[in-house]
Amino acid sequence: MPLRLAVRDISFFERPVTFARPFRFGAVVVNATPQAFVRVEIEVEGRGTATGASAEFLVPKWFDKRPHLSPQETVAKLRRSLLIARDIYLAHSGFETAFGLHAACIGAQIEACAREDIPPLAAAYGPAEIDKALLDALLRCTETSFFDGMADNIAGVDARLSRDLGDDDVSHFLAGRKRLERVAIRHTVGMDDKVEGDGGVADISENAGARYFKLKLNGDPVHDADRLIRIGNELATLSHDYRVTLDANEQYADLAALNALVERLDRDAALRPIAQKLLYIEQPMPRDITRQSPLGALARRDFIVDEADDSYDAFPVARALGYRGISSKSCKGIYKSLINATRAAKWSADGEKRFIAGEDLTCQAGLAVQQDLALGALIGVTHAERNGHHYVDGFGDTPATEAEAFLAAHPDLYVRDGNKIRLAIHDGDLLTGSLTTPGFATAVHPDWSAMSPLAQPTAIPLEKAV
Repeated sequence: MPLRLAVRDISFFERPVTFARPFRFGAVVVNATPQAFVRVEIEVEGRGTATGASAEFLVPKWFDKRPHLSPQETVAKLRRSLLIARDIYLAHSGFETAFGLHAACIGAQIEACAREDIPPLAAAYGPAEIDKALLDALLRCTETSFFDGMADNIAGVDARLSRDLGDDDVSHFLAGRKRLERVAIRHTVGMDDKVEGDGGVADISENAGARYFKLKLNGDPVHDADRLIRIGNELATLSHDYRVTLDANEQYADLAALNALVERLDRDAALRPIAQKLLYIEQPMPRDITRQSPLGALARRDFIVDEADDSYDAFPVARALGYRGISSKSCKGIYKSLINATRAAKWSADGEKRFIAGEDLTCQAGLAVQQDLALGALIGVTHAERNGHHYVDGFGDTPATEAEAFLAAHPDLYVRDGNKIRLAIHDGDLLTGSLTTPGFATAVHPDWSAMSPLAQPTAIPLEKAV
């Protein structure tokens, strides 16, 4: 049965993280960015109190790619999203289910953020992080694992935000969930990453033995095709089978440009090492253009939306446009992932090919990667983009004592590598056994004393905010 909780406190912290190498996707290159941390205190009706936690990068120029905003300004908007959400959640002082609280707050959050020129995807960031921490606290209070708790629908997830589903659809989906014991990593090849030779895409010391690869595109079909030929030639040398996905991060201007790339994939023999292994193409066009552009004949290939997933109706809209799937990212909201996974299962049972994919906005080792990994393992994501092992050096700037605590608590998920602690990748897979601890996929919390309070967002000049 769902339990009811009341939020007593919400605190935000952050810690700088320096990347081990530049990560270029879309129109931005990220060399460092803060990681936000959320700590909540709740009272569970009839059960007592508990503390929960979550974490996520404050990634620039992804939630909001508008060109007139600087990377720093987009990070400031994410901080505002958190602060606005805290006020809205704390204003609900009575007892409510975890999902009921989310449902009561998300509309007000979108409206309040819109008044500050924060678009829906960035607006959802604040509730997404608070919801994860609230669920962690609820599960800790009841000494229940994420997988057992969600199978029993401890959060009270229902269909009130998704009118195309019924409550029974959601409860039946959750009741049938079984944890995946292994989730394969999908190794990202960023636009600035090396392709050939030592340190290239086929170097096992670089790709950690991955069997899945996510290849970034820049929106120029000629440039992208030529680069994919180079990558395909390298991947063809692997001693094991592989699959690839392509991610344009909204860089293709329109259907005509996208069609030029797909035509090359269909007809160019030099692209066969990619085309024959291609699973899907992710978010090719800008989010606003996506909703106005049915794929038509392009739907012969599988496409998914990611940045266009900015509301609870995004997947039904994308489905009508010819898209087969949608991404799961905990930074967009765990409950939306659960609803979309329910949809994919229901539509597939009716004979359609629909799916939910696991994508990762550089989840850092520790809370972020564990909670996102657990979400994917619950909803059936068999392989997921994982950047934490690649663009950040182990636990990065995390204090050594904190990294050691995560290693001790989750020895199947981390490994000591010299003086660093890193994700432990087993034949291209991450293991999920230790994520069955009470709480949301973590036995330990970060060292709160080793981070700073969330920085106060600087005001954006009025002429830039309109």
